[in-house]
Amino acid sequence: MELPLPPLAMPADPLGFVIIALAMVAITIFILGKVLPADGEPPLLTQLTLALAVIFGGSTLLLSLLYVFLNSNGTTTWTIVLLAFNFMMMAPAGLWFVSLIVLRDRRARADSWGWPAALAFDTAGAEVIMGILFAYGGAATPLSLLTTFALGLASVWFLWSMAAIMAAVILWAPISGVERGGLASLTLAAVIAPWVTPYPTVGGILMAVLMGGLSAVLLRRLVSGRARPEEARFLLGLSLAFLAMTFAGVAVAATGASTAAAAGFGGVMAVVMTVESTYLYRRFFCGPRFPAVFPRGAPEAEAHEPRTPAPIVAGDPGAIANR
Repeated sequence: MELPLPPLAMPADPLGFVIIALAMVAITIFILGKVLPADGEPPLLTQLTLALAVIFGGSTLLLSLLYVFLNSNGTTTWTIVLLAFNFMMMAPAGLWFVSLIVLRDRRARADSWGWPAALAFDTAGAEVIMGILFAYGGAATPLSLLTTFALGLASVWFLWSMAAIMAAVILWAPISGVERGGLASLTLAAVIAPWVTPYPTVGGILMAVLMGGLSAVLLRRLVSGRARPEEARFLLGLSLAFLAMTFAGVAVAATGASTAAAAGFGGVMAVVMTVESTYLYRRFFCGPRFPAVFPRGAPEAEAHEPRTPAPIVAGDPGAIANR
């Protein structure tokens, strides 16, 4: 039997939607690559300010496009779009210049949860807005607020975009094999999740297989006593995340994929992906470091190795310049 694909909820010509989605994912991954450096040193607060402002500017532009579908006054709506585009182009640069004066060369605290949470909320929020925009813009008839949220949060546009971003960051992150496997499982759950709402049976079976396999691996790890204390806490949080997704999926199946249950399932997925992002961003700078799958930049040892200045040789005018 041919496996049914999740509905994309878009018009017959999807090129514009696809371009926007790919651009959003690519820009987000690029920004995260800049504020999550490979050497493990926390980013400058000015870098974080610029990153948060750029992503927020993109969210503002998406909200203005959503307003186009909500308001029939073409002149007013496209004026707002132009203003949002101008804000996206100018506001990040202005905030960055101000942060250079106020924050200077201060760096974020490595053990802080505040800036990873802000970055995760900003990232996930942009993808949520994109999912809602595409759900409403791709509908043939006007949708209610709850239906729009249900379609947007449970759509491939939000879930697969977040899965792509998380997959890239997981490959960069200096985390243990247990952490990488657990976070990859959550990311895989986001890939499967769009099937749960339109096809509860298919989606439920796929989620059950994923969760059952992961639970067996986690149980074996805990029973064997090979899990470190920090890994045990991570596995507990991971189990709670899968438990929440399980109950939300069961509610979808039990109610015949009602709008409220679908919105609840999408909301749970959004919260799980945001928490996953927060934990993952913080692990770049806090906790034990392990080799990344795809390390970026200089190797770990070289990144932290102090630089010894070259000795000045008498008669060599370039030696001082090279220092």
